[in-house]
Amino acid sequence: MSKPAIGFIGLGLMGRAMAEHLLDQNYHLTVMANRSREAVEAIVARGGVEVSSAKEMAQACDIIMLCMDTSHSVEGRIYGDDGILAGLSADKVVIDFGTSLPASTVKIGGDLAGIGAYYLDAPIGRTPAHAREGMINLMCAGDKAGFDIAEETLQVVGDNVFYLGKLGSGHTMKLINNFFGMTVANAMAESFAMADKMGVDRQQVYDVMSAGPLHSAMMDFVKGYAVDGDAAQLAFAIKNAAKDVGYYAQMATDAGANSIMSSATLKALNAARDDGKGDEMVSQMYDFYTDQLG
Repeated sequence: MSKPAIGFIGLGLMGRAMAEHLLDQNYHLTVMANRSREAVEAIVARGGVEVSSAKEMAQACDIIMLCMDTSHSVEGRIYGDDGILAGLSADKVVIDFGTSLPASTVKIGGDLAGIGAYYLDAPIGRTPAHAREGMINLMCAGDKAGFDIAEETLQVVGDNVFYLGKLGSGHTMKLINNFFGMTVANAMAESFAMADKMGVDRQQVYDVMSAGPLHSAMMDFVKGYAVDGDAAQLAFAIKNAAKDVGYYAQMATDAGANSIMSSATLKALNAARDDGKGDEMVSQMYDFYTDQLG
């Protein structure tokens, strides 16, 4: 059985790694420029095909993959005269691998279903290095018929592919996951900063806390910077964390709920971003809290 033709928009660190892995597996890949030409040119040099519009991509491909930064960016590629929806036909599948608002995802899915096409949300766990080897985790949701069409290809790019049911469940899961992770990271960063304020050794703080039930990978990531000086262990920018926790809070509001816990985390991340630290890694929130605590 021949492989489906794949279209890919959003060749950032994660998207490019996924696209290169698909080329490794001999998929026919169509791409278009979103922000950077370097990644597009690298894919074309390996045999990928470049198109000038999302509409053209949708006409040429069986599965269109999006790996973009915000729901606004996704909607910008879906709608409009040159958008994916304008070129899509029945039984084709569009997959959003980014972290988007569930309400936006459900709306797009309804619009695609109107022409007999399928929309899946499949946000990613793990890193670009995992993506390059086809070893990411995928939290996939949407119409089961669409998932069945795309599953074989999803298994190629993912190590663990979780099917979570109704459309939007993947993005909901991702936002809950990232809210929890970023809240833990911020709590750990402030703990190290408070240790400095009170004259307690940071390494000793880590030794005591990690010996009990509080120990987690997120604790280790923040310790990697606050104690060891290595910010790259948690390669996730503050501005992206602020966006994701902001989406979590928006999701709660859309559901008629009031998220108490996210407010402090979001306030800190937004303040650090607005203070010029947006491109720094989340573990470097330790510096932000050090400044705040004087």
